Amino acid sequence: MAGGASASGGAGNAVRIVVAGDTKTGKSSLIVTAAAENFPSNVPPVLPPTRLPEDLYPDRVPLIIIDTSSSTENRGRLVEELTKADAVVLTYACDRSETLERLSSYWLPELRRLEVKVPVIVVGCMLDRRNDQQPVSLEQVMSPIMQQFREIETCIECSALNHIQIPEVFYYAQKAVLHPTAPLFDQEQQVLKPRCVRALKRIFILCDHDRDGALSDAELNDFQVKCFNAPLQPSEIVGVKRVVQEKLREGVDDRGLTLTGFLFLHALFIEKGRLETTWTVLRKFGYNNEIRLRDDQLPPPIKKYPDQSVELTAEALDFLKKIFTTYDVDGDGALRSAELEDLFSTAPENPWNEAPYVDAAEKTALGGLTLDGFLSLWALMTLLDPIRTVETLIYIGYCGDASSSIRVTRRRRVDRKKQQTERTVYQCFVFGPKEAGKSALLNSFIGRPFPEEHVPTTGERYAVNFIDRTTGPKKILVLREIPEEVDLLSKKDALAACDVAIFVHDSSSESSWEKATDMLVDVASQGEATGYEVPCLIVAAKDDLDPYPTEIQDSTRVSQDMGIEAPIPLSAKLGDYSNIFQRIVRAAEHPHLSIPETSAGRTRKQYHRIINRSLMVVSVGAAAALVGLAAYRVYAARKNASN
Repeated sequence: MAGGASASGGAGNAVRIVVAGDTKTGKSSLIVTAAAENFPSNVPPVLPPTRLPEDLYPDRVPLIIIDTSSSTENRGRLVEELTKADAVVLTYACDRSETLERLSSYWLPELRRLEVKVPVIVVGCMLDRRNDQQPVSLEQVMSPIMQQFREIETCIECSALNHIQIPEVFYYAQKAVLHPTAPLFDQEQQVLKPRCVRALKRIFILCDHDRDGALSDAELNDFQVKCFNAPLQPSEIVGVKRVVQEKLREGVDDRGLTLTGFLFLHALFIEKGRLETTWTVLRKFGYNNEIRLRDDQLPPPIKKYPDQSVELTAEALDFLKKIFTTYDVDGDGALRSAELEDLFSTAPENPWNEAPYVDAAEKTALGGLTLDGFLSLWALMTLLDPIRTVETLIYIGYCGDASSSIRVTRRRRVDRKKQQTERTVYQCFVFGPKEAGKSALLNSFIGRPFPEEHVPTTGERYAVNFIDRTTGPKKILVLREIPEEVDLLSKKDALAACDVAIFVHDSSSESSWEKATDMLVDVASQGEATGYEVPCLIVAAKDDLDPYPTEIQDSTRVSQDMGIEAPIPLSAKLGDYSNIFQRIVRAAEHPHLSIPETSAGRTRKQYHRIINRSLMVVSVGAAAALVGLAAYRVYAARKNASN
């Protein structure tokens, strides 16, 4: 494999390199000599931006070099330029050791403080001034600094006066931007980084057309043409495989180049400084510098109203069911941790190793995900982050049109007017004060045992599962726990994504009931004010404890006043849930039946009815008057005709 580099996906139209360092370390002379190919006799304190021609280096990408001043009065401009840089060249004077020490004591920490996260090239200028009586090994000097500051891509020494390694300085700077080492290779361990391995594994699988686990000569040639626009000669293919086999026997078998051999080749290219080869391959397959798919490989941002949600299509679900079966190697009907990691091994990471997915679905006794649990997590990810769902589907082998994998649902507002919904995924917001039993409810929903000790929920948490129904297909229910301290309703459209809200209270505590009731009134009021009215259910948790004295009267009064169902008693401790999850789904399917009405909302509706009735009376009276006037005109016309 060989070929030219590609700048696509690298740094746009030009690479912007900022040159910084202590005063009188040769910054301006370095830039002028690179641009004019002559050592300047007179250099201004700070040069204007200098553009190097695009044909100066093989990548044919122009460079814009920004000179800077280290003086206190110019600090503002220096900071501004550093934050806009694609790469930073830090200079020191080879004959002044204090300027080298300042790199690690000031300049490199300062770049970190400013959060300038770009490659750094350290350049020793004025090499011609160093005393030859004291030879210094650059590697020996820079090794400790590079160990401490991993952002340093390359170190080089140069002399503008003697034209030593001047073009190389900006070549390495450009290369660090277009073909950075850090995302691909761990310099300390001398191995490919995990995300690079994952991307190359996906590329290998895409090129292994016959799925036999190796790239045949024909497949290798197709790969070469796709990436480098040039075929491999038979002798070159033999040579590539020989290089691999000599170093790594398992890198080649009788079918061709194995995945192990493919990865070895890329590690070899990088070790030899040919990063452009691996970057060309990655970019041909749509990857950016973070080794994720570029935006142009993904659907555009989804345009939808706040009360619309996104679901997987039947086509995507069929693909996921097949993938599940493929990776369920032991055939036990569940994906264990190793099988799941294998499934996501061609994605940048396993998306479910982090919140909110990591503990959101039901697992088997051995920690595996059943098909229902697997599809539930995909539904949750699609609800919360649909573009990431599409991206992950592509990584794991979805070959259809990316936009055909998801669909936008009808507006909830329309569902409520039509008194029915076509959604297959419902989101339920779980409100309630602390220690009311919200977490226990979520735990029971995904088969977790009742905890003996209360563990407070510190942030928003989700639980997702399928719900069986007596008629029709199963639905997916997402429970979202809203901690008491989270001010959800501060946002106008906070309830837009909610299909049902439930209000959990400790039935043995009057203060818990009062707080839950206040939350119910707040949610109902916000729904009436914004038009995002949601069906609501009250849940009387901890039914195994004695209720507080007036619990029945209070709950009956509130449910009757607001026109919703009486509180649903349940006990997570006893495992008695009163079909709560099926009742939540029913409320979501028929939203108009459980929408609460506040006294203020009721007054507003009565007022609007009176106004409408008055307008109707006025309009009927006006119509009668018009009819009378028309009749009179007909009569008058006839009378005039008879005269």
